[in-house]
This record gives sequence, structure tokens and C-alpha cells, in this order.
Amino acid sequence: MKPESIGNAMKNRHRLLAAAMLLVLVATMGGCAWWDKMWGREPRVRQTPEGLYQRGFEQYKQGDYKKAIETFTRVRDEYPLNPIALMAELGIADSYFENEQYIDAEVAYSSFVELHPTNPNVPYAMFQLGMCHYHQMQTIDRDQTETQKARKEFERLISRYPQSRFAIMAEKNLQEVKQRLAEHEFYIGEFYYRTKKYEAALKRFEAIQRDYANLGLDYKTARFVEETKLRIREAADRKAKETQKAEEARKAKDAGKSGGKPPAPDAERAPQAPPAPGPLAPPEPRK
Repeated sequence: MKPESIGNAMKNRHRLLAAAMLLVLVATMGGCAWWDKMWGREPRVRQTPEGLYQRGFEQYKQGDYKKAIETFTRVRDEYPLNPIALMAELGIADSYFENEQYIDAEVAYSSFVELHPTNPNVPYAMFQLGMCHYHQMQTIDRDQTETQKARKEFERLISRYPQSRFAIMAEKNLQEVKQRLAEHEFYIGEFYYRTKKYEAALKRFEAIQRDYANLGLDYKTARFVEETKLRIREAADRKAKETQKAEEARKAKDAGKSGGKPPAPDAERAPQAPPAPGPLAPPEPRK
């Protein structure tokens, strides 16, 4: 190879090496954002608890709840002593809630209330607990377990934090929850009434009067209570007449067996007189 060719090759190598070093320098000075952008990746956020939390919050606002949960979980697990970790716990619960994963949300809110009972966000977490059950309530012809749980959580919040704005919100929802429970009781009572199980129906209607007054069912329930009691009295009268009729039929049957007259009871029968003695024998003649 000629010396000139060798020199040109060496120069080209130096130029390529210099270009590569310049590229590395630019990438370093520009941070990783340039590199991530070139490869179609999201820019990296500074790895601080606040930065991670902000990333999770942005994901939450964009509706990417799955990624938000992952990011908030990192904040909670990697920085447990930082105050932002408490907000991340609520972020996890809120993300589950907005994604309609109410069972997971319930677990997360309950954990927050139990682990941080003095935190000022406890009333909010308790309200959200009630809402987890509220959103799972069934129609009045179905099981009302979730409705009962929603009532319990709202009443607990109102009792513990009556001055909280979330207690005021809970009061409004509590009225709707009680309305649902009252309508469920009436639905069952009306079913018993239609199937002529009046005693069971009356118990349901009276329970509504006792536990769910002033919810719009008072007049209708009172009317059904009156009608149900009337049906119970009528049924009792029919039963008494049927019993009397059966007793009379039994007596008539016994009278037919005894020849037309019913046999007198032992206590009413007159005592029979002893048989009269026969005529006296004539005296024997004297000898």
C-alpha cells in the first residue's frame, strides 16, 4: 500500500473517532431526553419522590390508571418515610376507583384509614369507602349486601367527622341508600302479600314504618299494613268457622252411631236404681 493511502486511511479513522466522541458528548450534555426521543421513548423524569409522584399524577389525569398505579406504588415502596408516600397511597386507591376496580379500591382506602387514623385525609378515604359499595349496589329485587355496607360506611363517617364536608356529601348519599333498602323491604313484603303469606308481609311493612320513615313510602306502607291486618283477621275468622263446622259434623256423626240420640256424658247420666225385690214368700203353716 502506498504511504499516501495509509495516511488517508488514518485521517479517516481519526475523523470517525472524533465524530463518535462528539456524538457521545452531545448526548451527555443533553441528558437522556435526546436519546429517549430518538428511540421513541418517553423522556425520563428525575428520580426523586416528588418527580415520581408528579409522573403518576399526570398518568392519572390522562386516564392511564394502570401506569399510575405502578408509579404511585414505586413512590410508596421506594420512599416510605417521605410524606409524599401518603399521597401516593391515596393515588393508588383513587386510580383503582376511577378504573372501576372497586374491590381493590376498597382494600386500599381501608388500609389508609387503618394505618393513618390521624391523617387529615381520613374523612375523604372513609367517604370513598362508602362510594366503593355505593357503586356496587344492586336493584331492589336483588341482594342488598353492598347497599348495607354503603350505609354502614356513610354512617360511620357522619358519626366520627360530623363537621367534615365529606360528611355532608355522605348525608345526601345515605338518604338514597336508605331509600333503596326501604324499597327492597317493600318489594319483599308485597310479594308475601300477593302469595297470601300475610304474617310475613306484615313484618316487612311494619319494619319499613319503624326503620325507614319519611322516605316517601309512608302512605303506601300504611295502606298495606291496614289491608294485611284485615286479611289476617279474615283468615282467622274462616279458620274458626271451619273448626266449628268440623266439630258439629263430628257430633252429628257420633249421634248417628248411637241410634238417634247422642249418648249422654257419664257425668250427666242419672244413677240407675237397684232392682226391686220380688214378692214376699208366704209364711209357712204352723204345725
